[in-house]
Amino acid sequence: MTYDDVNHLTAKIKPKQQKVELEMAIDAMSPNYCRSKGEQIALNVDGTTYDETNTYSAKMMDKQSFTSIQATTNTTRYAAAVFRKGELHITPLTGILQMRPSFSYLDKADTKTREREAANEGGDSSQDEAEEDVKAITVRFSRPESEQARQRRIQSYDFLQKKQAEEPWVHLRYHGVKDGRSEHERQYLFCQSGDSIENSELVKTPKEYLAMLMPPLEEEQIVKPVGPSNVLSMAQLRTLPLGEQVKTLMKNVKVMPFANLMGLLASGTDSTAALRCIQQVSLLVQGNWVVKSDVLYPKNTCSPHSGVPAEVLCRGRDFVMWRFTLERSVMRKEIAAIIKLPPDDVKEFLEHVAVPRVNRGWEFLLTTDVEFIKKHPDIAHRQQMLWLGIQSKLEKVFNFSKDDFHPKNSPQPEPVHVSGEQRLKVAQERAQGKQASLQKNLDARRAGSSVQVKEEPEDEPMDTSSIPNGSANGYPGAASPAFDHTNGNGGDASSLELQDFVKKTFKKHFVLTLNEFKRLLSLHLASMPVGRSVFPSISDHMLQDAILLCQCKQIMVPFPAQTKAAADEQKVFALWETGQEFDKHRRVLYELFNKNYRIRRNVVQVKLSQEFGDVPKADVDRLLHECCISHAGMWHLKGTLQS
Repeated sequence: MTYDDVNHLTAKIKPKQQKVELEMAIDAMSPNYCRSKGEQIALNVDGTTYDETNTYSAKMMDKQSFTSIQATTNTTRYAAAVFRKGELHITPLTGILQMRPSFSYLDKADTKTREREAANEGGDSSQDEAEEDVKAITVRFSRPESEQARQRRIQSYDFLQKKQAEEPWVHLRYHGVKDGRSEHERQYLFCQSGDSIENSELVKTPKEYLAMLMPPLEEEQIVKPVGPSNVLSMAQLRTLPLGEQVKTLMKNVKVMPFANLMGLLASGTDSTAALRCIQQVSLLVQGNWVVKSDVLYPKNTCSPHSGVPAEVLCRGRDFVMWRFTLERSVMRKEIAAIIKLPPDDVKEFLEHVAVPRVNRGWEFLLTTDVEFIKKHPDIAHRQQMLWLGIQSKLEKVFNFSKDDFHPKNSPQPEPVHVSGEQRLKVAQERAQGKQASLQKNLDARRAGSSVQVKEEPEDEPMDTSSIPNGSANGYPGAASPAFDHTNGNGGDASSLELQDFVKKTFKKHFVLTLNEFKRLLSLHLASMPVGRSVFPSISDHMLQDAILLCQCKQIMVPFPAQTKAAADEQKVFALWETGQEFDKHRRVLYELFNKNYRIRRNVVQVKLSQEFGDVPKADVDRLLHECCISHAGMWHLKGTLQS
C-alpha cells in the first residue's frame, strides 16, 4: 500500500533526534470504513466535551499518525545511488528512517478513562466529613547527589524521555512525489561536475573500492586471563616464545644488564637468539638494555596520569634515555623544560631508569656494563647508529642543539692553531710510521670487522661529533682516537656490496632523498648478523657516487624559499634506467619536477599525452604511486613533502 494519493495533513521533524511525524487523512466515506467504530474511538479519546486540544475535531477518527524509527544506527556503509547515462551517482546518507503507525491516541483514551474513574470515586465521599487532625510535618533536605547516582539518573528511561521531549518540533510542508519542488531536490542526487579530471583522487581498483564500502567484519577474540595482570609467573612465562619472554621481562623490569636477562631465561637458551630478540624491544644505554618507549606506550594509548597521547610520551621518554647515553646524571627541571610534559609523566620516565641523588639530580640506575661492550662491539656500534638517528629526530622536534649537552666533567679542549706546513710534515711522518699497520687493517676489513659509517663534517644528521669523548654507549666513534680513518674508500667487495644495496633499494622505492637512503642503510647495517661486516667507513660523498653509478640521477627539485628541509633532505635521487619500456614515462615525470616541487595530475597526463599519445589511466596511476605522494590535490616526489 502506498500513500502517494493520500492527503497529508501535517508534517514535523526533530532534526537532532532524526525523528519525523506525519498525519494523513482517512477516507471516512469509503465503504471499508466503519463509521460507528470511528465515532467510538473519538469518544474514548476526547470525551463528550469539545476542546481545542481534541485529537479528532470532527468527533470521528478521520486521520492517522505515523512516527519514524531509525532503521539502522550505522549509516556509513549505506548510500543512495542513481544510475543515469552510464554513470553511477552515489550520495552518502546520514540517517535511514522507517515510518510506522502511531497508536498514541490509545494512551490518551486510557488516561481519560482513569480520570473519569477517579472522579466517580471522589464524588461518593461525604461533604460533611470533619477535617482531619493537624499533624506535624518533618522537613528533610535531600543529600548532595553522588556521581554514581547522577550517572544512573542520566541513563534512566525517564531522563532520556525528558531530554527528547525538550527538543522542539519543526513544522514542515509536505510535497508529493510528482511535485516540482520534489523534482528539484532530486537533482541534488546527481554530481554537478561533469569533468572527470577534477575527480582524479578516485584511483582505487574495483576490489579496493568495494572493500572500502563493505569492510570485512572483524571477530573479536576474547582471551581469558590466566592470572592478575600485575603478577608475572615464571612458569607461564617460559611457555611463551623466546621473543615474548624477552618482551614481557623488559616491560616489567624496564632496565637490565644482559647477564641478568640470561639468568632469568631458561637454562640452555642461545645467547645469540636472545641478543636478536632484545634488540627488537630495547635500546642500549651505558651497556645496559632499556625497554623501548613504544613497547611501554603502544599506539592509540595515553598516559594514565595526564591523558597525553602515546606518541608524545614516546618522544619525551626517548629524550630522557638519550640524555643518559651522554652522562650519568640529569636534572629533572632541565628535562621538563625541554620536553614540556606534565610533572607526573616526567617523574615516571626517570623512575624507570634512574634514582634521585642529593645535589646530583637523577643518576642512572645501573653501572656501565663495560664487559658487554667489549664482548659485543658490533652490537654496541649498531646501537650507537640507532641513537644517532633518534638524536636527529629529537633535535627537530624539541628544537635544541646537540652542542647544548656536553657533560660537565668533560671540558672542551681549547682550539690549537697549526700551520699547513706543520700538518703536512706530521701527516708524512704518520704515513711512514704506520705503513705496515695500514696493510694489516685493510686485510682485517676484508676479512670482516666492526661496521663503521663515517660522516663528512658538513653532513650533520649522522655526525658523531656530539658524542662525548668520541663514544656513544662506550663504543669509540669517529672523533675517538680508537676510530681508524685509514683506507676510507674501502675494498672492491664493499663497493660491490654497496652498489648491490643501492640497486635493490631504488628498484623498490624508485625515488629517495639522501636522508631517507641513509636511514635505510642504517637499518640494513643494524639487521646484519652479529660478527658479519662488509662496509668500511662510508661518507656521504661515497653514498652519492654509488647512487649515481647505479643508473640513478639527481633530481634538482626547486624547493620553496621557506622550506624547512635539511640539506640532505633536498638531495633527491631517482632511478633513471631499468631496461623497461616504462622508463621513458618516469623521465618525463622527473623533468616536470625539475621545474616545480609539486604538480597536478592533469599536468602529468597532458605532458605524457604530448610525448607518447594516448596514455592509459592505469599507467598514470602506476607512475604517480611509484614516484610520488599526494597532498591537498597536488603530487610531490617521495620524501620532499614536509610534515
